[in-house]
Amino acid sequence: MESKELAILCKELAENRKAENVVVLDVSKVSSVTDYFVVASGSSDPHLRAISSEITDELRDKHQLRARAVDGEIHAAWQVLDYFDVIVHVMRADVREKYNLEGLWGDAPRIGADGQPMRRKAKKTKVVAKPVSTGRKRKTIKIPRKSSSGTGRDL
Repeated sequence: MESKELAILCKELAENRKAENVVVLDVSKVSSVTDYFVVASGSSDPHLRAISSEITDELRDKHQLRARAVDGEIHAAWQVLDYFDVIVHVMRADVREKYNLEGLWGDAPRIGADGQPMRRKAKKTKVVAKPVSTGRKRKTIKIPRKSSSGTGRDL
């Protein structure tokens, strides 16, 4: 099975278990570690466990593929399934937002369900107003020093 096919299959399997916001990133040109990342979110520990089990069980039973490594625990809110050319990240939504893998690998194109790169949405530019000078000069305030005797009298 080609790595792109495997990545799309992992996405479909995650979606079978109602994974949220499943994304496939083609990192082959920006990483020497793997070709594709699949990032999926779940809402609870049992949901994360169901997503991971769906992927590992289906790939093992129907395609004779086993993860080279499984890292992380489901109760830790992030589990990584390493299929060598495809690495699947199953994460709780708050953990996903914190680590922002899509932003970290922002140069990698997203792959759609048809296997083609998705078009990126144009970023909105933010207009920031600069502070306007009023032309006034700053006033300097002199604060009297206290005496060393602690009486509060000026020196």
